[in-house]
Amino acid sequence: MANDLNRYNGFLGNLGSWMNDDFFKDFGKNVFSKLPVKSDLKTDIKETKDAYQVKIDMPGFDKKNIHVNYDNDTLSIVGSRDSFNDESDKEGNVVYSERSYGQFARQYHLPDVDRNKVSAKYDNGVLSLNLPKLEEVEDSSTHIEID
Repeated sequence: MANDLNRYNGFLGNLGSWMNDDFFKDFGKNVFSKLPVKSDLKTDIKETKDAYQVKIDMPGFDKKNIHVNYDNDTLSIVGSRDSFNDESDKEGNVVYSERSYGQFARQYHLPDVDRNKVSAKYDNGVLSLNLPKLEEVEDSSTHIEID
């Protein structure tokens, strides 16, 4: 197993050396920078008998750029994040970057929510939502037998 990993790492090491070639420097940059809305919002949803509790990691977002909507049993979250400080060197090289910016969106099917009692809080990069369920309505219909 260790030898397999060493062979794999050796291959990646060789791959990395020619990927740094100027030919590949901006490979795909124009295509990937124009992609639409991303959905990288990591989420936990807990359901109790009374409510749904949703927590979404949204680090680096300004609260005014987060929009929450509930319609047709669907919770929609849309947020946008402005660009971040450029950490590249004087030649514009970035060795590794996972941070992203732009517009992010997610939708969740959560039925029977009392939309008038939904609450949201954004603290330390986490959006927390409490979506109370509709109170069970007693069936007001009565079956009538026909004689």
